[in-house]
Amino acid sequence: MEYFVAVAHERSFTLAARRLHVVQSAVSAAIAALERDLKVTLFERSAQRVVLTEAGTALLPEALAVMDAVQGARDVVDELGAGMRGSVRVGLLPGLGLIDLPAAAGEFRRRYPGVELQLRVEPEGSAGVVVGLRNGDIDVGFLGVGAGGVPRELTAWELLKVPQVLAVPTGHRLARRRSLKLAELADESFVDFPPGFGTRTLIDQRFEAAGIERQVVVEALGIENGVQFVRHGVGLGILPGYAVADDKAIRRVAITDETFEWSLYMATLRKRKPSAALRALLGLVVAHLRHPDGTSPGADLVDQQN
Repeated sequence: MEYFVAVAHERSFTLAARRLHVVQSAVSAAIAALERDLKVTLFERSAQRVVLTEAGTALLPEALAVMDAVQGARDVVDELGAGMRGSVRVGLLPGLGLIDLPAAAGEFRRRYPGVELQLRVEPEGSAGVVVGLRNGDIDVGFLGVGAGGVPRELTAWELLKVPQVLAVPTGHRLARRRSLKLAELADESFVDFPPGFGTRTLIDQRFEAAGIERQVVVEALGIENGVQFVRHGVGLGILPGYAVADDKAIRRVAITDETFEWSLYMATLRKRKPSAALRALLGLVVAHLRHPDGTSPGADLVDQQN
């Protein structure tokens, strides 16, 4: 199972062998033995690529669950011995400013030097995080989720809620308004994030439900990048209130007939039991949250992992 997961993650027998510190022939033999035992083909192999078959795709979450069970057994023993071991791979959202991740990661490494912590940004936002969790490329990921909720295949912990506001550059005709209705934005140009981001999905759904066709002229790479485009008058934005609260070049205008709010989650596949290392990381993330309204998240959040 360990060899199968390695090949599935690396999409290469050669890279999987390097990761496992064994010769490639050992990986090939192990996969061939597993395929004979299961009586299926797990990978489509060619000179250019290695791809999971339908059977391999179905096996992957179960194999990850087996690996998690093994790690759970190791965790129990480690608590009595040399300390926590293992690895945690985390999928991040671009420009995630609500968590002091450098501080959380630094504290994690100091507390748990035997755990390999890997952080990577998913350029496709929440949709990319979900794909990474399904494929087993990451163990846990951050999600920005609107009214549609978290996919049922995931176990998720809500970290905080993030109110969105209409951000208008000071030179725009709407900058003097205190409030407006959604229909008044029908002919405006917008700065937003690429499709797949949770906030983009939320906003698109609200405009579509109101029968308004929205023109997105810039797809920004993260919140601060979006703020910069709005600040320079490229378009309007529906952005987190905290990101524009003190910006003198941007006015916040209320939308009276619609509310935009999303929640930030950490999530894993439901079939995967969180390891001790992952639970420890979640605790540190909670401790380093930057709550939009200055309040603290619920003290019982970390207990939800159990």
